Amino acid sequence: MAHATEKVAYNDRVVMQFAVATLIWGIVGMAVGLLIAAQLAWPVLNFDIPWLTYSRLRPLHTNAVIFAFGGCALFATSYYCVQRTSHAKLFGGKLAEWTFWGWQLVILLAAITLPLGITQGKEYAELAWPIDILIAVVWVSYGVVFFGTIAKRKVEHIYVANWFFAAFIITVAVLHIVNSLALPTSLWHSYPVYSGAVDAMVQWWYGHNAVGFFLTAGFLGIMYYFVPKQAGLPIYSYRLSIVHFWSLIAIYMWAGPHHLQYTSLPDWAQSLGMVFSLILLAPSWGGMINGIMTLSGAWHKLRDDPILKFLIVSLSFYGMSTFEGPMMSIKSVNALSHYTDWTIGHVHSGALGWVAMISIGALYMLYPRLLGLKGMYSTRAIEWHFWIMTIGVVLYAVSMWVSGIAQGLMWRATNEDGTLTYTFIEALKFTYPYYYIRFFGGFLVVCGMLLMAWNTWKTFAMAKGATRQTTILTEQVA
Repeated sequence: MAHATEKVAYNDRVVMQFAVATLIWGIVGMAVGLLIAAQLAWPVLNFDIPWLTYSRLRPLHTNAVIFAFGGCALFATSYYCVQRTSHAKLFGGKLAEWTFWGWQLVILLAAITLPLGITQGKEYAELAWPIDILIAVVWVSYGVVFFGTIAKRKVEHIYVANWFFAAFIITVAVLHIVNSLALPTSLWHSYPVYSGAVDAMVQWWYGHNAVGFFLTAGFLGIMYYFVPKQAGLPIYSYRLSIVHFWSLIAIYMWAGPHHLQYTSLPDWAQSLGMVFSLILLAPSWGGMINGIMTLSGAWHKLRDDPILKFLIVSLSFYGMSTFEGPMMSIKSVNALSHYTDWTIGHVHSGALGWVAMISIGALYMLYPRLLGLKGMYSTRAIEWHFWIMTIGVVLYAVSMWVSGIAQGLMWRATNEDGTLTYTFIEALKFTYPYYYIRFFGGFLVVCGMLLMAWNTWKTFAMAKGATRQTTILTEQVA
């Protein structure tokens, strides 16, 4: 890549705002998740308060961890990456600042409306129509800032991370706008323009591609910039990264129907979703291999660098999740797995293992760089965070895998006369020990996030102290 001769004054203020918001919303979203995990084990914890019931807090949890925590992480890393790889300051001036405050307003409105029961009842798209419009406005503004920066880049080459960020921005805009088309009937209520099986198909075209582009393509953009940067090495194969990009975005769009196996969706559409899900394994593992093999010849760096541990282990979880997903899309496997805790384990091995861990690794890189420091306050605290979180994610995922497979087998078991072998209550009783394990796994994850908050607080204090010391020395010299 060519190097710019002049020093560029980057807009890192908005990057820092999003980076700090990522940590805050991560703790909030995961804490809500921990509460509802506790409610499954101890139902009395809803305190008979309507807005603290599982049914209202669950969409709050998913929106908080995906769009508040994950969204802020993507804003921060994409704004940081596109400036460095383009050698250009963010386009739009105040528009970038608007994307921050606009996105925080979306999150605040979600935190108010969802516990009140104001919802469209669509997975990952629960928010009411006025908030949907605000999301579209903020997201289009985000696109203008990002692509405007690409347009005024000082280098000819567009680095591959920016291709993934670009695809994620464009696709999420299309998905959100198309799936959210509705006919308002009041300030907070509306009817979708689709109905029946068509509504279900559009919803899961959106739902799975929200996973595919928001939670995969966007975070692969993080991987392609931050893994080589932290390793101090070039990406393992640039050619593989191009193949990875084009194959992933071509295939992912067709995988949504695998959420609707054995429903009223036409059988050919169900089979199409299954086939494309199976094909998706190839580009997914290509990206995982490209990231992990970047450390080829430098594996010793993993011993001493806990940030690299976060980044590389996140790719391992990405590989496991993208093997498990296609496998669960196979109709015979889906008949066992669907509606069970196995799906919950799959989702969280991806969300906590892949998305959260690579975001955390990127944040540990961003904070000191944005503050002008050589590193975080405590490397040992990062090491502790890594192990606490890894153990927590493994406990969570494994408990749900065991619970879910057992649920599927118990629900399908029949006696010789065709009656069910187990009642629903018997299956529920079996799962209870695994709810306790899941809660403990989630508890460890939240503890790790609180440790990160302490480390970040001390890092900011250290930067403030260094700035004060510099000011004193400057005054003494003067």
